[in-house]
Amino acid sequence: MINKSEIRKHFTYLENGIIYFNHASTGPIPDFTVEAVKNYLAERSSKSIDNYEKILKTISETKELIAKFINSSPDRIAFLDNVSNSMNLIAQGLNWEKDDEIILFDIEFPANVYPFLNLQKKGVKIKIIPSKNGRIEFEDIEKAITTKTKLLSISHVQFLTGYRADLENIGNLCKQNGIIFSVDAIQSVGVVNVDVQKMKIDFLSSGIQKWLLGLEGTTFIHISKELQERIEPKYVGWLSVKNPWNILDYNLELAETAQRFENGTINFAGIYSLNSNLKFFSSLGINEIEKSVIENSRLLIQLLEREQFQFLFKPDMDNEVAGIVTIKTKNPEEVYKELKRRKIHISIREGYLRFSPHFYNTDEEIYKVVNNLKEICSGL
Repeated sequence: MINKSEIRKHFTYLENGIIYFNHASTGPIPDFTVEAVKNYLAERSSKSIDNYEKILKTISETKELIAKFINSSPDRIAFLDNVSNSMNLIAQGLNWEKDDEIILFDIEFPANVYPFLNLQKKGVKIKIIPSKNGRIEFEDIEKAITTKTKLLSISHVQFLTGYRADLENIGNLCKQNGIIFSVDAIQSVGVVNVDVQKMKIDFLSSGIQKWLLGLEGTTFIHISKELQERIEPKYVGWLSVKNPWNILDYNLELAETAQRFENGTINFAGIYSLNSNLKFFSSLGINEIEKSVIENSRLLIQLLEREQFQFLFKPDMDNEVAGIVTIKTKNPEEVYKELKRRKIHISIREGYLRFSPHFYNTDEEIYKVVNNLKEICSGL
């Protein structure tokens, strides 16, 4: 069981009386991770300035931590800068033929849409499946599949509605039909269990600045060996090759691991932040984290429902809930601003109020948020 009172000591912002329910946007950085990044910067500034050997060890260790966290393998992990570029990696790297089909969904964040829409000029057909009351129906996916379907890309947890997709069923369906299965996991890694083997995920991408509480500018991918062999990298660099330190031989023999997609120097500060946080998350256990996040979301939904707030999407409390809860209100901009004035931090997206508490948020905070929301809305 997670000891929230102990964990909360690591978040300095709480001393300011802030209630932070905005992890789906940007997560606060824990004090111990601030220290880890500071130590890295201190070394670079005044101690072991050329500390590349130590950095390489940290990169390797972090890949091992990621692999364990999502049931992958370290050689299947690579670091990029953001989810958009990672999706472009497969969109531009695969060999597309006219009338090939890609399945997407109408509630996706654009990072998981635009890279694929860009392929329409090559004659690729994009099928965007409409959600129904915020939910993606498995039967609609089945009906959309044809012999031309080459790739399906979906968010594990949707950024706006909070809907959590059944990746295991979708992954099995893709495998049965020879379809590449791509997942944007930025709203799920660090929230709920992600198992790339069990879910049969060919490609997964996740930034670290939200629920993983890391720095902006670092994203990791998992790519299966089979998919890697089908991708022709559009960009390569000195670190993409098998022997990067044979600098002047110019032998463009790509690395056998996912490192072939790391063209050059990556965001070391971001890696240090992720390394620190993954050790912390792993010490707690993702099962305990998921349990706490879901308990928080369920309580929030129950209290909002009791006060008769209208949901953008109300999930099945057993299978579809994750960390995001979104509601409709009158004058959402005014409500958002007043909540912020009262030190309650949420998001406003597409005219809706989005709440995203993490595992360390408390019942007391949830009650306070709903009571303040009720008070504000009753005065409009």
